[in-house]
Amino acid sequence: MLTIKVLGSGCANCKRVEQIARKVIEEMSVEAEVVKVTDYNDIMAYNILSTPGLVINEKVVSAGRIPTPAEVTTFVVNALEAA
Repeated sequence: MLTIKVLGSGCANCKRVEQIARKVIEEMSVEAEVVKVTDYNDIMAYNILSTPGLVINEKVVSAGRIPTPAEVTTFVVNALEAA
């Protein structure tokens, strides 16, 4: 099972990243837990300079922008292959 974290304060962009991640894992039928990380100190632990951030299995795969669904699909496939 993958752990997908969306890093951000809950802004519109952060919510969009969460929606994209949830849609991709649903379409791929991948078992994953999506967690919202809103605590500033927790976000800073990932060394990202701007939100939204996307972390899959503790690896930062995107930061400071909204990745496309195709990009998120690639991130998920890569994480599954690495697991």
